[in-house]
Amino acid sequence: MKRISLAALVLALLPLAGSRVADAHCEVPCGIYADQRRFEQMLEDTATIHKAMDQIVALAGKTDAPSMNQLVRWVKTKEEHATNTQHIIAQYFMTQRLKPSQATYVARLTSAHAVMTAAMKCKQTTDTANAAALKAAIVKFHGIYEPNAKVKKAAGGHGHDHK
Repeated sequence: MKRISLAALVLALLPLAGSRVADAHCEVPCGIYADQRRFEQMLEDTATIHKAMDQIVALAGKTDAPSMNQLVRWVKTKEEHATNTQHIIAQYFMTQRLKPSQATYVARLTSAHAVMTAAMKCKQTTDTANAAALKAAIVKFHGIYEPNAKVKKAAGGHGHDHK
């Protein structure tokens, strides 16, 4: 099988690009957005982070294998949900929904950054005050993003228990 270098492939495809500039703003230009769902998902992630923190603290110091195993699982769960929140902010809001042309761009961007920072602090600690700060940052971002809307699901789990 003949191998083609990346440079050769790009050069071969260049004429197909033409002079037209793509004006799509979405990674997949579908035009379908579910902003409210994203806020609800971040709040659900925050509730899971809070529960994980409580469970990690409760299991700390136990040395039996089942407790240690469960402790690791809770740490992993906390990390995953904090990362998911960061991903929603970065990949959904910052790359697709926040636009420099919007009048509230700087306020929205600043608030989105606060959510990402709060999620990072949740990864670094087991202090539930950081989970509360994350929830507050999400609610504040929602208020700046959609001033006339209320987050439908202010807290709560997501239907399954991480045991």
